Amino acid sequence: MMMKKLMLKKMMMSVLAAAMFVVPVTQVSAESEKGTAKDKAQRLAEEIVSSYGVSGIQYAIRDQGSIVLSDSAGVSDKANGEQITEDTMFGIGSVSKMYVSAATMILADAKKVDIDKPLTTYIPEFKMADERYKDITPRMLMNHSSGLFGTHYGNSMLFDDTDTENHDELLSRLQSERLKSDPGEYSVYCNDGFQLLELLVERVSGLSYSEFLDQYISSPLHLSSTKTPLDEFDREQLAKTYFPTIEKALPVEYANVLGAGGIFSTAEELTAFGEVLIGNRTDILSEQSAKAMQNPEYRRGLWVPEETNAFNYGLGWDAVSLAPFSDYGITALNKGGDTTMYHAALTTIPEYDLSIAVLTSGGSSIYNTIFASEVLLEYLEDTGKIKEIQPDKTFKPAVKVEMPAQLQAYSGRYGAVGSTANIEIKDGELELSVLAGMIPPQKYVYTGDGQFTSMDGSAAVSFDEQKNGKTYLKLKAYLTIPGIGQMIMVTYEYQKLNPNPLDQTTQKAWEKRNGKNYYAVNEKITSIMYMEPSILTKNITIDQGYVSGARIVDANQALNVAEIPVMSGRDAFDLNFYKVNNVEYLKVEGFSYISEEAVKPIYAGKSSKVTIPSNGHAVWFKIGKQSANKSMTVDVPVSGGFAVYDAQGKVVHFSAVSDERSIILPEGGLIVLGGEAGDVIKIKMSKK
Repeated sequence: MMMKKLMLKKMMMSVLAAAMFVVPVTQVSAESEKGTAKDKAQRLAEEIVSSYGVSGIQYAIRDQGSIVLSDSAGVSDKANGEQITEDTMFGIGSVSKMYVSAATMILADAKKVDIDKPLTTYIPEFKMADERYKDITPRMLMNHSSGLFGTHYGNSMLFDDTDTENHDELLSRLQSERLKSDPGEYSVYCNDGFQLLELLVERVSGLSYSEFLDQYISSPLHLSSTKTPLDEFDREQLAKTYFPTIEKALPVEYANVLGAGGIFSTAEELTAFGEVLIGNRTDILSEQSAKAMQNPEYRRGLWVPEETNAFNYGLGWDAVSLAPFSDYGITALNKGGDTTMYHAALTTIPEYDLSIAVLTSGGSSIYNTIFASEVLLEYLEDTGKIKEIQPDKTFKPAVKVEMPAQLQAYSGRYGAVGSTANIEIKDGELELSVLAGMIPPQKYVYTGDGQFTSMDGSAAVSFDEQKNGKTYLKLKAYLTIPGIGQMIMVTYEYQKLNPNPLDQTTQKAWEKRNGKNYYAVNEKITSIMYMEPSILTKNITIDQGYVSGARIVDANQALNVAEIPVMSGRDAFDLNFYKVNNVEYLKVEGFSYISEEAVKPIYAGKSSKVTIPSNGHAVWFKIGKQSANKSMTVDVPVSGGFAVYDAQGKVVHFSAVSDERSIILPEGGLIVLGGEAGDVIKIKMSKK
């Protein structure tokens, strides 16, 4: 789960993984000094810990079934300086998708599942408000081509809380949703598909998913530290996680979306599981099924044509021909994963029976994947499998040339999931905002062959008219992470939108919402999302008949139109507005959001009570001038909690990570109170 994105939108994108971050693309190369793989791994590990917000990293290489390198850097616990060992456990995020994919193929080996039969064969109660759902197959879930909107994150990423609501209610939530594309038309990252695979495994096997993993994978491999949140194990084995503005370790983070991203493991045990995926443990998974998972599934549908890329889906795999190994004639497979705080990468080379796993607390799966590639290349050179490591790509400044006049027609309104952009080509130049979550806003100039290139030469965009009749803005970029290494990424970033004029009534209805915020009310107060309120906030920005990249269709509804077969097309959503007791709400991706107009200032008197309503919704308050700078003391029941944010939206207090119950209220900020229906929360105010 790339974790985006992110916190959750940004964090599961592995994005995501959906986790997203912004780094400048530079020409600074990673460590290029000659040395053994062990030396290089330690240098890179120390660099990641010292420069990239990672508290601890653990990594291991398995060659021909034996561990040949296992090491770490940083600490498991900052408070006591406890070192990471080979037994320290980490969340592996979306690398968990490989386990549910393998579980599905194990059932296929047993002739209990045909991955090309409709999913309804195995989950009869699976229904959607779109007849095309009947065409979805398990294969489409594994190769991300089901057409599902993406991810239902609601009440899944929790602190010290293993609530199974997300798992239990997924089918009912999907019943009211439509698809964004024909099943099988194209692949775009989709967490819900792997949640459905988890349900398939349970329905077919008659076991809980955790039981199935233990019986069919962990026990045969003798894995003692590969667990789900629902398993019994010593939580002290988990590496502690941290948030930049909080000194002490956070509570245990549970990704209660087991099939999509909920497994804990160690680097050594992850490489042992890699033996299954390579095809060497035929007692668990047949060689035929392992190879089927490695097939280039992305070629089945619409896709960015370049073969050299960091993303080209197999069954479960993010890449079945990972660059830069493809430049050496070597087929490498990769899966990255992110929760909010944990990050992981697994890379295998089947022809050499070789795998590497990299796990971190903090950072990003992109760092881990680049680390894995750099160290694995060094190991291949050490063992004589490649002659020498090719240097990182270097770039020359862009040289502008005269642009063909017909390219001017590509100017216009473009959209992606959650955003729109006006792309204006003027004098052979265009300005673009952040791309791929990493490439900073900058100018691109026309350099020939239909391409517009960034001034430093490391990124290029072009316009691609695909067979589905859509026009896309395509990005090809080399991302250089200083001190770590380089990655190539080829994606579609935007889709050209058709004009969408609105009638007067619809226009007025949306203009009333323009610029306003809506706040999520049905997320549990134990949710990690409260650490980043922007995830729990929807800002409504109207843009020529579109909102958040969705096409406005009437006064209360906007429908997703993005059909983008890469990361920027993930986690699509429709927007639906409705009213309850004259209060306007917005429903998106299973979340309900309340209008900021219904959010009142917190009572500034000495004492007050707030009762959580019968629907269990969280209650939001503004911090007005009368309550600003006062000390608020909150008495909450065991099931309750609260968070406080400043005017910039930064969390200044969250009861899930702090026992402190008093906080000085920042002017212009927000307060959210949550708990179970009927919980009474007592508040006292005093001057500081």
